[in-house]
Amino acid sequence: MADIAPHRLALRVYWEDTDAAGIVYYANYLKFAERGRTELLRTLGIDQGRLRAESGLSFAVRRCVCDYLRPARLDDAIEVATEATDVGGATCRMRQRILRRDELLAELDVTVACVAASGRPSRLPPPIRHALAAFASQFSAANAERR
Repeated sequence: MADIAPHRLALRVYWEDTDAAGIVYYANYLKFAERGRTELLRTLGIDQGRLRAESGLSFAVRRCVCDYLRPARLDDAIEVATEATDVGGATCRMRQRILRRDELLAELDVTVACVAASGRPSRLPPPIRHALAAFASQFSAANAERR
């Protein structure tokens, strides 16, 4: 079986992303990762604005662990690679890597939860859960085959 490609989002580092030394400020990696997750959902046909308008549901980060390995710098072309690793009734866990070419800069383990307008957890609507689970299954099958 061929390697399954994660969703990839190309970005550029701008002045606004950096500190005075031209190095990406640590919190901006979280913004880059958010953009990667948003674009993955869009690719899967999930319109977050419409979801919120029609059902009052949205996604919130429940947990995030980030390992910062190497700095990104002003003008770097970087990429956010996103894989879904586990889909539950109300949550989705994702592995995200921020890369400069093939060099790993940061790795994140993020759990997002579906929440109602009240802020309370809510089950993922079936079409969204199915889309995320189908995407995640590609990675679990590929990882199982590598073992």
